[in-house]
Amino acid sequence: MKALKVIKGDATSPQASGPKVIAHCCNDMGGWGKGFVLALSKRWPEPEADYRRWHRERAGNDFGLGALRLVAVRPDTWVANLIGQHGTRRGSAGPPIRYDAVAKGLLTLGDEALRLGASVHMPRIGCGLAGGKWERIEPLVVESLCARDVAVTVYDFD
Repeated sequence: MKALKVIKGDATSPQASGPKVIAHCCNDMGGWGKGFVLALSKRWPEPEADYRRWHRERAGNDFGLGALRLVAVRPDTWVANLIGQHGTRRGSAGPPIRYDAVAKGLLTLGDEALRLGASVHMPRIGCGLAGGKWERIEPLVVESLCARDVAVTVYDFD
């Protein structure tokens, strides 16, 4: 089992050699424009373009809670768009985070990381605009990735 590493830094600039996957949490409404996605879009146009196309064509694909898509941004780097939040606003139903969807997406991410021989890099996914609690997300990351010998680095932005 790999230990979960937490460092200060920018998850869009992974501190590792070899293949890397940058994971983050998306909503199921097709919205892209606040939070960590802004940093991704500033660095690479492909993850946003792919997410928007995936949402637009959702009638014929797997877009929905728990789904995950890898988008190549360099020969050795991918961004994982993980659909882990329902909507974008807090309301009577609580925050947008859906822990079961995050868990499902992380299992797929683990499969993909193992297939690619990649390490995984992420902010504290689901804990910003999605309103999730890290104490609920961290065990999902450990179980889905670290316990399967996938190296994971979580970045706390300064």
